[in-house]
Amino acid sequence: MERSISPDSILLLKTAQATGVTTAWDRYEAQLPQCGFGETGLCCRHCLQGPCRIDPFGVSGPKYGICGASADVIVARGLARSIAGGTASHSAHAKHLVHTMLKFSRGEAPDYSIKDKDKFYAVLQRVGITRDGKSEEELAGELAQLALDEFSEREDPPVWLKTTITPARMQKFEQFGLIPSGLDSAVAEVMHRTTNGVDADAVNILLGAIKCAVGDYTGMYLATDLSDILFGTPAPVMARANLGTLKENAVNIAVHGHNPVLSEVIVAQAELMREEAIAAGAPAGINLVGICCTGLEVMMRHGIPTATNSLSQELAILTGALDAAVVDYQCIMPSLPTVASHYHTAIITTMSIAKITGAHHIEFDEKHAGQKAQEIIRLAIEAFKKRDPAKVNIPPVVNDAWAGMSAETIVKVLALVDPQDPLKPLVDNIVNGNILGVCLFAGCNDVKITQDKTFVELVKALAAENVLILCTGCASGSFARHGLLTPAATEKYAGPGLKAVLTALGQAAGLGGPLPLALHTGSCVDNTRAASIATAIANKLGVDVSALPVVATAPEAAMEKAVSIGTWAVAMGLPTHVGVVPPVTGSPLVVQVLTQTAKDLLGGYFIVEPDPKAAAAKLVAVLKERRAGLGI
Repeated sequence: MERSISPDSILLLKTAQATGVTTAWDRYEAQLPQCGFGETGLCCRHCLQGPCRIDPFGVSGPKYGICGASADVIVARGLARSIAGGTASHSAHAKHLVHTMLKFSRGEAPDYSIKDKDKFYAVLQRVGITRDGKSEEELAGELAQLALDEFSEREDPPVWLKTTITPARMQKFEQFGLIPSGLDSAVAEVMHRTTNGVDADAVNILLGAIKCAVGDYTGMYLATDLSDILFGTPAPVMARANLGTLKENAVNIAVHGHNPVLSEVIVAQAELMREEAIAAGAPAGINLVGICCTGLEVMMRHGIPTATNSLSQELAILTGALDAAVVDYQCIMPSLPTVASHYHTAIITTMSIAKITGAHHIEFDEKHAGQKAQEIIRLAIEAFKKRDPAKVNIPPVVNDAWAGMSAETIVKVLALVDPQDPLKPLVDNIVNGNILGVCLFAGCNDVKITQDKTFVELVKALAAENVLILCTGCASGSFARHGLLTPAATEKYAGPGLKAVLTALGQAAGLGGPLPLALHTGSCVDNTRAASIATAIANKLGVDVSALPVVATAPEAAMEKAVSIGTWAVAMGLPTHVGVVPPVTGSPLVVQVLTQTAKDLLGGYFIVEPDPKAAAAKLVAVLKERRAGLGI
């Protein structure tokens, strides 16, 4: 199988082969054939009596686990635990930001401040906190405490849920018991109910999993709000992409992971330490690049280049020019120190819950954030001095990429066309057919699929059908690396109606041409930005989100977080496509619930289609079906 369609990845994979460095692709091929029981979800190892395996063909093998669990129960339990894992990751990210804000309010985080006061005041108003002459620090403390309450058991629905969805969706969640009592408790409940001897009804387990995913939505919305308040709401910025953004004459530092609490301080300190890098022999000073979602966080707020994403993170080291990779948590390969052992690159872990054997560890804390960032950067400068020029192999591939299209930015651009009713131009162009509908691209790269191929083919097919594209996370990283976050891509690939709309908006915004083909709305934790736009349109039209011509897709999904995001997208009423077959095919009942029954209950449902052309056709058909339902 072709490993990637990205030119820089292709070049460095050849380097890996020539030098004997093992990458994720090699490790995947060494696993083949992968376990068929695991691929279908029919392997249970949740107690010490197993692992139990159910015959996927139902012929002569076991039909029940040792405890008596059926194939349906085993598959449902496995999927629910995956959703809980994704929810735990996002809610932990959110909780970290809450604690950072709390420390700021107490004067214990001197390197942080309220960067976006407008967003701060808007969130305070939305969640019901009155200003009443209170200081900024007092308000921040009150907001942080309210946010902390979202994680604990509570009688009322979570504030970040009930204030951000349509009334009809809230009623739907109440009807089916899908409102979590708290973010931590939602995860704990799934882990409890999927333990041996608890929930043994597959449908009930799936309802519990969906409730947990609704908690995931809540935590993600909270995380995005606090990130914008502390670090600034993203605004349009021109950045660059691909591994060609590394510089031979600079100290190259990659920030990698998902949380901007550390990377924001590194951005600030890197500028202050430029002279130290020059004195060490790097005339261009310090060159920061991003990998994965931490990289996207600093790209959309500071224009820092995005080098690559999670699947190809090892290839950044193979350039021979990466002096340090600074990681926080999530989607970080334990293999990085092993790959780095062939080079001079320093791998630096920073979080107590995310250490890697063989890496340097510099424990990060908000009270000493600036000092810790300086320590990290100096370690990178020392590594630069050990760089072997003979090993430097930077791919000559760089693409422009427009980033920072937050929900607030999109509304501001629309307001340039209609200041009194900003959403009207978007709604009007959906009604008149210039825009067939909207598609949110999210998710990861998956080693089982040729890297970026499905993303690129699917976005081109949908844009040609006049579908407005929003993107987050590794999806946006993929588009950036292939030049699809540019006005030039709009000129080349957009259908006539979509091109006319993006051109009118781009000219109104003073770009002298169209907006980019895909609008980069943030990192993977920022998927709720797109949900907020859909909710605003639904409220304007007086309908639920489930009636809108809006869909979602994760064509190369890989991580548990993608599973939880996809599940809350379905819960919100969005038809959601995945291009990788999830481990549920061992249960026809679970497949039916996810792809058919969910449509009747929630409006959203999963569409599984590995082929990008077929997937595009199915999504277009869904958008047309939704349009017909609205009479447009």
